[in-house]
Amino acid sequence: MSEDLYKVSGGKLQLKGAGGDKKSKKKKKREKEYEVALERTLKEEAKKDKKTPAQRAFERAQEQRKQELALKLAAKSHKERVQEFNAQLDSMSEHYDIPKVSWTK
Repeated sequence: MSEDLYKVSGGKLQLKGAGGDKKSKKKKKREKEYEVALERTLKEEAKKDKKTPAQRAFERAQEQRKQELALKLAAKSHKERVQEFNAQLDSMSEHYDIPKVSWTK
């Protein structure tokens, strides 16, 4: 009798009512229906995309130009850009200054 008290069953603990890994038939059916509907919408979207090869090439070129511009802007720091701007302003003629007037005439 005392031997029966200390017997331990192997395996993981299972709680009543907790299905764990089991999925109900309804859930499986819903998941399958969702996947089918998702595939249909993806196919429909692919059909609606009626761009010519030239349009696709144009969009790819635009994306590439945007990336190149971003790399170009990221290459210089803010301090370098300000220094270049100041140098450009120094080289410009100062058209807004008042011209000198001769008083000796």
